[in-house]
Amino acid sequence: MEKLENCPVCNSIRNKPFLTCVDHTVSRETFSIVACESCGFKFTNPRPNESDLGKYYKSEEYVSHSNTKKGFINSTYQSVRKFTLLKKLQLISSYYKTGKILDIGCGTGEFLNTCKNAKWDTFGIEPDDDARNMAINTYGLTVLPEASLKNLSDESFDVISMWHVLEHVPKLNERVEELKRLLKPNGIIIIAVPNCNSLDAKIYKDNWAAFDVPRHLYHFTPKDIDSLFSKYNMKVFRILPMIFDSFYVSMLSEKIKFGRTNIIRSTWNGLRSNLSAIKSANTSSSQIYLIRKK
Repeated sequence: MEKLENCPVCNSIRNKPFLTCVDHTVSRETFSIVACESCGFKFTNPRPNESDLGKYYKSEEYVSHSNTKKGFINSTYQSVRKFTLLKKLQLISSYYKTGKILDIGCGTGEFLNTCKNAKWDTFGIEPDDDARNMAINTYGLTVLPEASLKNLSDESFDVISMWHVLEHVPKLNERVEELKRLLKPNGIIIIAVPNCNSLDAKIYKDNWAAFDVPRHLYHFTPKDIDSLFSKYNMKVFRILPMIFDSFYVSMLSEKIKFGRTNIIRSTWNGLRSNLSAIKSANTSSSQIYLIRKK
């Protein structure tokens, strides 16, 4: 296990216990989340050594790597994903009709393939061998292992996306520096992460599926994302909600808390979370951050 002595956002050495959560997906081990006493950022601490993290992803339940359709929750996820893939394409196309895109943590390649079909020049990074090979063999994509990231040329990409990936990256500040290096001067970084300030997070507490320890090393709020990227002279210029995530996460959270999914209750809690986010800006279950160089 590795214990962080400093807050990854503000570098403070002072933190306090926030929550204790169980890994319900793979190991059944218990992990602690702490909150920085200076800036409030929450992160899993201690956490598995970087060399050991891979074993915590080896599960058919981890849909972004296995692409499984088994079970109601996963089949629902797959159905909704067809719609959300098009919405993601519409988002990037509202800034660039076409261009060069890098998707880091591209999983089995569905988003990159959607971009490829829309005539984008696509590149992917995926650390998991099985997911990477599936993306290459299924869609003919160019997908490289994570170690190749440092070999990509400076200012190469119009768009760099990380869809629910930043929370998994062990060397957080190094990754943000790398994003800035690879981005063209007028390019856009798209970061999607869960929001631990959402109502569904408050409803389910330690059973909130998006805490997902130890795979999720960090537990962001909008303030955290803004502070993190500001350190590297970048700014968040737009924040968008991910409407479906509150329902999906609530279904998973119901299963964690009660051992089975209550569709009515999870739908109601997902709806409550989305309605709460309308009243209080930037409190959706998951959010998309659009970021540029200053």
